[in-house]
Amino acid sequence: MQADWEVEIGGDAPVIDACWPGLVDLQRFPSRVAELDEVQTLPALAGALLQLNAAASPVWTSKCDVWPVNGLDPFELDASAEAATHGTACYIDLLPRSDHRWTFHQMAVESCKALCTRLHAAPLCCCRVDLVVRRAVIAQEVNNHGITAYLTACGASEPNALAQLQDALAAFVGSLVPMAAPVQADFIDRMKVTGE
Repeated sequence: MQADWEVEIGGDAPVIDACWPGLVDLQRFPSRVAELDEVQTLPALAGALLQLNAAASPVWTSKCDVWPVNGLDPFELDASAEAATHGTACYIDLLPRSDHRWTFHQMAVESCKALCTRLHAAPLCCCRVDLVVRRAVIAQEVNNHGITAYLTACGASEPNALAQLQDALAAFVGSLVPMAAPVQADFIDRMKVTGE
């Protein structure tokens, strides 16, 4: 799987706001994942967000989005030209748990390097992950850093691209939160039964 990282912390670079007005706290209220518009577009995002916010995860999420992508470069996605006709992407803002804050951007960079190494071992094509280290405001403290994870996938059709993005999400979360999957799967099953 293609994966890379970069740092954007200077000047007018975007800042991750952990307490933005639309925040849905999935650590405390995981059943609220169904309220997110992005989950309607990309249902697999629900499971990914639940895993990323589970107690076993080293991070938690503050924001995400999903959108279609045009003008893809097949080379960047390890795809054929035919497989790069439709694309979709998402991003997830990741923040470290309070006991593992990245107070220096180098700490987040080391996390990105380790994650990219694990992602490169995933036998996936037609997708990529780009990690961007950013400044973050957490509990009104500005001396923190977070990571915006951009996942992009392509396919010969829109459903193919969405399926590839789902696979990329699974590989990404599995590389970051290897122990959270059973907890997440159990929660999803209970949501289906109870309608939470």
